Amino acid sequence: MRRLLLALALLLCASPAVAAPSAPAFTLATLDGGGTFDSRALIGKKVLVVRFQASWCKVCAEEAPGIERLYEKYRARGLEVVGVHIQDTAPDARRFLKDHGATYPAGLDPRLTIANRFGFKRTPYTVVINKKGEIVARLHGRADEARLARVVDPLVTPPAARKVPSRLQ
Repeated sequence: MRRLLLALALLLCASPAVAAPSAPAFTLATLDGGGTFDSRALIGKKVLVVRFQASWCKVCAEEAPGIERLYEKYRARGLEVVGVHIQDTAPDARRFLKDHGATYPAGLDPRLTIANRFGFKRTPYTVVINKKGEIVARLHGRADEARLARVVDPLVTPPAARKVPSRLQ
């Protein structure tokens, strides 16, 4: 029995850990005229939520206030949200952002160049990238505030301090 347990333990230790896929880097001209958003600048610093949305998408409009609330709630804890408007015009995308009070950076991806690199199928589509630059969640379709918070919260919450066990004498 001991040999079996030892063999199992060795097998488990020898198995390589499967890493999350690396997120493709992208740059995006922001709609507010404030310059360019570069995802590479966030690796090692922030958790990134990439929200593929469109002004004509009814579900995107329904969820927009929740995305903004999530951004406001977690921004100080190291979260960045970027809206990537697909198959949209600049005036329509700006109107969408203004109508929904979005303060996060956003830009256009009219030819789906960025979206296709992330495996985009349809709006809405939300990708969560950890501080290591790894894709940790792909949420096809609805990604309401509560669902997204369950993914984001452990990524931005610092690990609890480990207690040093007291020595018994």
